[in-house]
Amino acid sequence: MINPGLYDITCPQGASFDQTFTYKVGGTAVNLTGYTAALQVREAYDGGTALISLSTGGSGITLGGTAGTILAEITATVTASVPAGSYAYDLELYQGSTVTRLLQGGFTVTGGVTR
Repeated sequence: MINPGLYDITCPQGASFDQTFTYKVGGTAVNLTGYTAALQVREAYDGGTALISLSTGGSGITLGGTAGTILAEITATVTASVPAGSYAYDLELYQGSTVTRLLQGGFTVTGGVTR
């Protein structure tokens, strides 16, 4: 078991967003072949419906196999639907029945002006 890393994300409202993370242990990339992943943003860690929900399999998360990369992509349509404000997120990896919470932290959506 690892303790999740703490990483805060800032996302512009109404714009496309992408962030690439690399999972390393001891400086070496972890081979993510055979893994799946999910990321959710909610009002709080214990709160309500997911405002953003990403997963592997064509729903916003792409895993980079031996490179250990995790690409999270959120469309402009989705970011436009989330009110500006501060939220919580976490990113989990799944391998068989093993679940690893890799990252967690604040997810801030900054308001947009241009419509």
